Amino acid sequence: MGVSVLEAIDNVVEQINWVPIAITWGSRVFFALLIWVVGLWLARRASRAMKRMLERMQMEAILAAFVGNLIQAAVLVLVLVTSLDMLGVPPTSLLAVMGAAGLAVGLAMKDSLSNIAAGVLLIVLRPFRAGDFVQIAGVSGVVVQVRLFQTTLRTPENHVVTLPNSLITAEPITNITANPTRRIDIPVGVDYGDDIRGAREKLLEIARAHDKVLDDPATDVVVGELADSSVNLVLRAWVKTPDYLVTRSDLVERVHRELAESGYTIPFPQNDTHITLPKSVLDLLERVAARQDDSQRNDAKQQGSSDAPTADPG
Repeated sequence: MGVSVLEAIDNVVEQINWVPIAITWGSRVFFALLIWVVGLWLARRASRAMKRMLERMQMEAILAAFVGNLIQAAVLVLVLVTSLDMLGVPPTSLLAVMGAAGLAVGLAMKDSLSNIAAGVLLIVLRPFRAGDFVQIAGVSGVVVQVRLFQTTLRTPENHVVTLPNSLITAEPITNITANPTRRIDIPVGVDYGDDIRGAREKLLEIARAHDKVLDDPATDVVVGELADSSVNLVLRAWVKTPDYLVTRSDLVERVHRELAESGYTIPFPQNDTHITLPKSVLDLLERVAARQDDSQRNDAKQQGSSDAPTADPG
């Protein structure tokens, strides 16, 4: 009767010298774990050192954290490959598997990765910063925070709007408060019969009298358009950016009040409606009006005769 399979396996196992194998693999596992632990410590130290260096260079905190995380991830990948190589896993095969996995993840997260890339561009190029009033993709508001994935705006109505960074970099960006000064443009319509030069001087007087209007650049008034019912002047005054809204409101109110006090007319749109009726309809309306007049005269005569005093028989 032949030897069974289990007995054959037992014989092979008994003939193996386990002590050298245990020493060899035990040392490999020990050094692999040691490399991994030391690598984790080095990755953290490298990440922190990079963040501190970038912060000393006055780089945005978000970008400094992002670069630090990239350094940590790169060190961890290197440590993982080294540890597995110590255990006998071929690095080329491991890198091929990691590359394929990275490609699959990249394709699945292409939108998120595009937002990250756009966020890095926004932080590096700095078209706006936190606190700036901007107009992006049809949304106007104050920049609250710029992150890697999205940017948060607060509108004048105190609404919080979150925009993906990829959308921001694909649209025109208008930074309204980027410069220290802004120009106020106020269109003013003046009647064709008014003195245009006098109106222009009056507008300049109103603007120069305001304490928030700057002397340099100088205030001016230009003729913007010869409209249907008015000559449209444009008052252009320069103010500091924080004073824009309040100063513009004051100037609009003063222009309306003081131009009226000086006798100038600010035209507004008016429509005159002319109705043309056929002759037959006009004749009918005239006959109806004549009948109404005759009826009113007859009623008046009857009322007069009833109110007349009667003779006293005595």
